[in-house]
Amino acid sequence: MLIAIAAVILIADVLTKIWAVAAITPGKPIEIIGDVVTFTLVRNPGAAFSMATSMTWILTLVAIGVVIGVIKIGRTLRSPWWALGLGLVLGGALGNLIDRLFRAPGFMRGHVVDFMSIGWWPVFNIADSAIVCGAILLVVLTLFGFEPNGERLRSDKDPGEGPGSDKDTGESK
Repeated sequence: MLIAIAAVILIADVLTKIWAVAAITPGKPIEIIGDVVTFTLVRNPGAAFSMATSMTWILTLVAIGVVIGVIKIGRTLRSPWWALGLGLVLGGALGNLIDRLFRAPGFMRGHVVDFMSIGWWPVFNIADSAIVCGAILLVVLTLFGFEPNGERLRSDKDPGEGPGSDKDTGESK
């Protein structure tokens, strides 16, 4: 499931970036809903919100690390929710990694193609969306105690155990 989700995200990301580069003239956005939702071609050398623009090669190494980590964790997955979250992250990381490896200005320094713009939010792409949605899902799963192996962590306390209760009987004192 993880590989299938990652493949769908990767294919959608690559195809939409090919379209964006061919169809959108830099500096001339295509209005979808007025000037609130547009397709605006941007080549981003940095990370989210154009941070670390001078560290493209480091971002490339981080993306490679994420891909390796997700694949390693993915081999032990038993939870479909974790597979979904990690599949989104993997597909997005691979989509942006391809740009970093093969787009101008050169190998491991390539700029990521971003083209979707909504209101005041920075311009993004499908890979970015998948990474953010996958990461949010993984955080939620972790907060609610769902493990990658499909188990759910329970509290160490028994339901009857708590302040003012007798541990042996579960009754209040």
